[in-house]
Amino acid sequence: MKNNLPVQITWHPCKQSKVPVYQQIVNFVYKKISSGEWNAGTYLPAQRRMAEIFDVNRSTVVSAMEELASYGIVAGKGRMGTKIISDTWSLMLPNALDWEKYINAGVFRANKRIIRMINRFEFAPGIARISTGELDPRLFPTTMWSQVLQKVSKENFTFNYLEALGAPCLRRVIAARMQKRGMRVSAANILVTSGALQGLQLISVGLLKSNSVVYAETPGYLQSLRVFQSAGMKLRGVSMDKRGIEFWKLPANDIMKQKNKAFLYTIPTNHNPTGVTMSLSRRRELMEFCNKRQLPIIEDGAYEELCFNNIPQSLKSMDENNIVIYLGTVSKTLAPGLRVGWLVAPEPIVQRLGDVKMQMDYGTSSVSQLILLEFLNSGFYDEHIKEVKQELLIRRDNAIAVLKKYCADIASWNVPDGGFYIWMTFKNNIPIEKLFFAALQRKILFNPGKIYDLMSNNSLRVSYSYLSCREFAEAMKKFSEIIAELSIQHK
Repeated sequence: MKNNLPVQITWHPCKQSKVPVYQQIVNFVYKKISSGEWNAGTYLPAQRRMAEIFDVNRSTVVSAMEELASYGIVAGKGRMGTKIISDTWSLMLPNALDWEKYINAGVFRANKRIIRMINRFEFAPGIARISTGELDPRLFPTTMWSQVLQKVSKENFTFNYLEALGAPCLRRVIAARMQKRGMRVSAANILVTSGALQGLQLISVGLLKSNSVVYAETPGYLQSLRVFQSAGMKLRGVSMDKRGIEFWKLPANDIMKQKNKAFLYTIPTNHNPTGVTMSLSRRRELMEFCNKRQLPIIEDGAYEELCFNNIPQSLKSMDENNIVIYLGTVSKTLAPGLRVGWLVAPEPIVQRLGDVKMQMDYGTSSVSQLILLEFLNSGFYDEHIKEVKQELLIRRDNAIAVLKKYCADIASWNVPDGGFYIWMTFKNNIPIEKLFFAALQRKILFNPGKIYDLMSNNSLRVSYSYLSCREFAEAMKKFSEIIAELSIQHK
């Protein structure tokens, strides 16, 4: 009779270690196999039992087992536990290459553990994503898309590499759209990028020296990225109020010391993650402040076109001294998978970053550029934006009503004028990390506020863009029940 009894485990992860706990579990299993102690056919305890042994949340064990399964080392997760299916020779070789040393030596910093988990579980089946920064795929304009593809395929377009700065015809169209927003630009001021995020990457390696300082709103989107830190920059947070960034709290002496080595990054319209739109007076004051101190600005306009009313005047349209670099994208309005954005800047900067981009990827996808060009020229894009904003407004109003119904006693929040996000802050201390894993077990995924902040907070980002009104209501009802359960345990 085959022995399917699981192995006995007495090892415990070190929770004070800088190595994430799930990675310690992966390394532990790896070493047991490479030492010959555990062979193919060995059973590990059930995941729930391993969580008890390691004194961790079950989701941590799940993450570790999924990583091992992706390597082809383990399989199965039934009541008999997980089975080791490969003690592959590469693990057993005494002189096997230690890739971990290379991984840890890379200059590009890894995402925070919780962000990596969010990125992974966003693609898990049956997950209700109440924080996701994407449009609902069901809002994608499939009929328009088919017509655009037919038109593009019939035209005598080339699908070879395009110019490093982007297709000239697309740059002209984007420039014309920016001019309608009050920006004094031409095609020479436009660089087509592979999404707005690539614009940030290009700036980080093309314009800034190591040890430069990037000031950014906190809470803010930039806190959830490592793009500037990976390039050796220092990230410093600047607080916000209901009217936008509190720029006067920027240390004046520090700015002068960092002259030619500093930037201010801001999302003034439909801010991620708070949903705040900077007031017009605050924008003018900010521009005056930065002009006096010669502090250049990166203005992220990713959500600008998703205002429910009129689009506010951009910082770039107020820019008389060329201190603003503007980032735009269709990732939030049309399709994130299209990977097309643009950067608006003085021509020397466009040329410099175009050269850097050429070294990175040899140019944004020619197919994506030509598809976007046809969307813009045909009028489909503006028609689609109008429909999306109408639906988002319905979903925003529904989200506010749902929050009032289920969370009025436990949290407060803002009412955004556009975009995707509501910033929700609990009135009493909630163990956010425990809430994250408890919600994940109930198939609800959210983004804790601390990933957008330099310090821990008692908030989370809520998005109404991805789920239907009914789906959002069902998810928030369940979510409020989980919060109530945790609150009782926490007392």
